[in-house]
Amino acid sequence: MPKPMLKTPQTATQRTQADSLLSAVRQERQLGQEQQHEEARMLEKRNTDRLLRKTRSKAYVEALSKLDAGGHVQNQKQIEEILQTIRQEFPDLEVYGLLLGVVAICYLGEPYEVHSLAIEGGILEHYQRGQALPSRLEKARGIALRGGYQFIEVYSDCCRAIGKNGSVAVILE
Repeated sequence: MPKPMLKTPQTATQRTQADSLLSAVRQERQLGQEQQHEEARMLEKRNTDRLLRKTRSKAYVEALSKLDAGGHVQNQKQIEEILQTIRQEFPDLEVYGLLLGVVAICYLGEPYEVHSLAIEGGILEHYQRGQALPSRLEKARGIALRGGYQFIEVYSDCCRAIGKNGSVAVILE
């Protein structure tokens, strides 16, 4: 029997079904890869959160508590030393990009209320009562003024209030 020269409608239907099946398999693979990437991101976030919940070292707490000790406004070398202490405290993390800044009660006296150290740029500023902090750091002002903590680390998703003994309290927004 001779072979037909034209494809029958049944063969075209089979090809359409095969194409649909192949497309479904590709979509499933892509979804699987996206799910794997999302799981990896979640695992990395959990590890980062775990590391950031650890008690801070005495050297770290002391260094950041000295922001009010005078001279830091003019002495960029001392600010660099404090930034280096921050890097040493978190050797397993790229803390820049995570940590936005540090806010604490200012003990310079009236009219100053709080001070902040912006991590990006290493800028120390003292703020008078009612003077606004940069928007991303303002959320820590109330926590600092309530007292009970040495300073407040400000992150994009939360604040971490650090006690005199280095204990960490996570305050979610």
